[in-house]
Amino acid sequence: MPPRMLPDPTPETRHFWDGCREGELRLQRCTACDGQAYFPPRPFCPNCGSRAVEVFPASGKAVLWSYVINQRPRPDMGPDPYAIAVVKLEEGPQMMTNIVGCPQTPEALQLDMPLKVTFEKQTDDITLPFFTPAEG
Repeated sequence: MPPRMLPDPTPETRHFWDGCREGELRLQRCTACDGQAYFPPRPFCPNCGSRAVEVFPASGKAVLWSYVINQRPRPDMGPDPYAIAVVKLEEGPQMMTNIVGCPQTPEALQLDMPLKVTFEKQTDDITLPFFTPAEG
């Protein structure tokens, strides 16, 4: 099976990928306006355009916001169906990811179900964040 397609970190996204490699989901927020967390990483606030932004560790908690179950095999993902999901992070932003650690069926993937981040090392440089059902 060919390797999974992986991101190519840039200087603007390096903090995010370094955090994932270290087992920490990192977000950014603006210190010039409302302090809202945002994703994906960028060097300026999407609300006011200020470059006065800071990186902070996120809780790793989320809820399942939306998903689709891909039934078509992909050479880099294997023959089994897998969920392509949008999760709403506890801090507010939404993030596209995969749901792992549970059956990839509508019965198991309930909207608003609590999730937690988990990390899977792909290479020495890239570790991907996925989400799994939260216990309890």
